[in-house]
Amino acid sequence: MALFMDVHTLGGPVPLAEAAKAHAADVATQGRYGVDYLRYWVDEEAGKIFCLVEAPDAEAAASVHKEAHGLLADAIFPVAEGA
Repeated sequence: MALFMDVHTLGGPVPLAEAAKAHAADVATQGRYGVDYLRYWVDEEAGKIFCLVEAPDAEAAASVHKEAHGLLADAIFPVAEGA
C-alpha cells in the first residue's frame, strides 16, 4: 500500500475532541476500503487537520472520509517516511 498525508482546512478553530471523533469514524469505516488511517495532527486555532493514511490510492482514502463524516480533505499528497 502507498502512504498519503491529507490536509483539511476548516472554516475556523477546531477542537481536538472533534478531530478525535472524526478519526474514530474513519477507523470504524476504513476496513471496507482497504485503508489504514494511522495518525492525525491538529492545529486547533488555525482549523487544520493532517491525516497520515496507508491506502491503495488517494481515492480510497477520500472515500473513507466521505462515508465516515463527510469532511473531505483539501489535498492528498503521496509521501515517503523518513528517519
